Amino acid sequence: GDCFPCPLEGCPMMGHYADRFPEKLKRENQKYFLNTAADEPFATWRQKVFIKLSGIKKARGDINLVFYDTLGHTKEYEIANGDLSQDEVYTKYIDVEIDPKNTTKIEFLWNKAIFSLLWARLGAESVNIIHGADGHR
Repeated sequence: GDCFPCPLEGCPMMGHYADRFPEKLKRENQKYFLNTAADEPFATWRQKVFIKLSGIKKARGDINLVFYDTLGHTKEYEIANGDLSQDEVYTKYIDVEIDPKNTTKIEFLWNKAIFSLLWARLGAESVNIIHGADGHR
């Protein structure tokens, strides 16, 4: 009966976020939650993404990564949006629904927020992805 709506401090989660709920860790029979995918097999793989931009100095828009797997499935994830700068490294944790072992390609997408007559290019100087507890890139 204490599951939803979540208390002000949030629903206690297993794994990476369990340490955010130290008082609840002391309870017996505590319910915990974890992130799942919307579709079968419901598994997700936690990945930490680092993107360093190249190209124009500043732009407004969003950066997405598209993951492709061996079966032809794709899944797109937003990494950053708003004011983007060549000088920054954008970091985000994402729960990817494609198994890293089956990932064949990761595509970098940049979308401008405002139409401009000025032709502007923005790219990724580097994209590093660390997945799981094993630290593979």
